[in-house]
Amino acid sequence: MLKSFRAALAMSVITLSAFATSSAIAAPLKVVASFTVIADFAKNVGGDRVEITTIVGTDGDAHVYEPSPADAVAMAKADVVLVNGLHFEGFLQRLVDASATKAAIVTLTKGVTPIDFKPEFADADAAEGAGTGGGKTVTDPHAFQSIANAKIYVKNIADAFCTADNEGCDSYKANAAAYTTKLDALEGEVKAAIRSIPEAKRVVITSHDAFGYFEHEYGLTFLAPQGISTDSEPSAADVAKLVEQIKQDKAAAIFIENITNPRLIEQIAGETGIKVGGTLYSDALSSSDGPASTYIDMMHNNITQIKGAILGS
Repeated sequence: MLKSFRAALAMSVITLSAFATSSAIAAPLKVVASFTVIADFAKNVGGDRVEITTIVGTDGDAHVYEPSPADAVAMAKADVVLVNGLHFEGFLQRLVDASATKAAIVTLTKGVTPIDFKPEFADADAAEGAGTGGGKTVTDPHAFQSIANAKIYVKNIADAFCTADNEGCDSYKANAAAYTTKLDALEGEVKAAIRSIPEAKRVVITSHDAFGYFEHEYGLTFLAPQGISTDSEPSAADVAKLVEQIKQDKAAAIFIENITNPRLIEQIAGETGIKVGGTLYSDALSSSDGPASTYIDMMHNNITQIKGAILGS
């Protein structure tokens, strides 16, 4: 009896040891995403092979974010760090330096064709570190607002994960392909929604200029009191200029953004007589119980809000 018990115990130890070794081999890839949109892309590509930490959380503003010690710890432990680039994350270099991370820093806008920011606010935003001033052009960093660009982000993530975890490469590529198919369908829905809006009514007001790539790709015109960064308040002259432009262009709808203070938009709505049409999600996803907890949900929410406010449906 005692021999049988010892034999069983020995087998248990061997089994547990084997399981521990197996678990160690299958440890998930530690991934840090700079903000929620990238984190969502990474989840769709990585599946259960990745463990993701997000620096700027839901409804957070990456333009003004101040990193915490916990962020530096996460960066230090990471295998891969996924960032937008194009000066979107003003905090990034400080965080990389503070963490002394050895992780690969992967810029997901590699391969994206950047667009320039609208010139009327270019010099002000250049001073915020979004580009160069003195009459030179400023690059718009919000490339993820184009679904075509989102597909480039996804490919870059799959490539980065394959480099860091070659054994999982087939899985990453399959996940990326399946998710890209969903993005293709989403793009078709967005384009169909825009086609349903009369061209004369395709002018929308938002808090800051986060939708340049959406405008460039899909044919809506976005006007905003703040430039591409939310770092500074627009001047009274800027707001007055925008109000005049809104009246001339006959803007059809005005929206609050989830990452910004609604006060300025409410002021402009009052001065122009345009009713606030709802909330658009720009630089961050919503919490899990909100209407934009994934990138696909975000794009659905935004186009539904825009179409509904303009057409009254």
